Amino acid sequence: MQRVRIINVLNLANKLYAFIPLNILNQKITMFLMKGIIEMKKILPLVLILMIGLLAACDNGTENESNQETDELTMLEVEFQLPEKAEVDEVVELKAIVTDRDEKIEDADEVKFEYWLEGNDDDTTMVESTNNGDGSYTAEVSFESDGVYEIYAHTTARDMHTMPKKSITVGEGAGTSQE
Repeated sequence: MQRVRIINVLNLANKLYAFIPLNILNQKITMFLMKGIIEMKKILPLVLILMIGLLAACDNGTENESNQETDELTMLEVEFQLPEKAEVDEVVELKAIVTDRDEKIEDADEVKFEYWLEGNDDDTTMVESTNNGDGSYTAEVSFESDGVYEIYAHTTARDMHTMPKKSITVGEGAGTSQE
C-alpha cells in the first residue's frame, strides 16, 4: 500500500511539475513520505510485541524438559578400596564400588586400574577389572619391588568418567629405582 501511495505521489508530481516550482514539490513529497514514516514508527512497537508474544507461545515446553534433564544429572561416585600396605609379591585386591546417587551401578562401561611406581609415571601398567554384578569391580595385582605405587581407578559409566587415585606402600616403601 505504501508503494501505491509513493507511485501515486510521483505520478502527481510529474503532472504538477509544470505548474509548481520544483522546491515546493520536493517539500510536499518529503512531508508526505515523513508522515508515512511517523505512522510506521507508531505501529512498529506493536508489531514487535506481537511477534515476541507469538514466539513465546510457540515454545512447546522445551524449557521444562531441559530443566528436568538438569535435575537428573548427578556425579558418578567411585569408592576405591585397597590396603595401605602390602608385601612384595603379595596378591592385592583392587576394588572399585561404583554408585550414582547411592544406586549401585552394575553395568559400568569400563573400570580399569592403572598403577606405577611413584616418580616413574611413564611406565604404567593397565589392568582390566572383573564385574562382580553388585556394583563392585575388582582386580588382583602383585608388586615386584619395594616402593610407593600410585593407582588410578579409571571408571566410565552413564556417559561420565572419573578416575580416583590412591597409593599403596609395598615392602619398606623405598623403591630401588629411587636410590
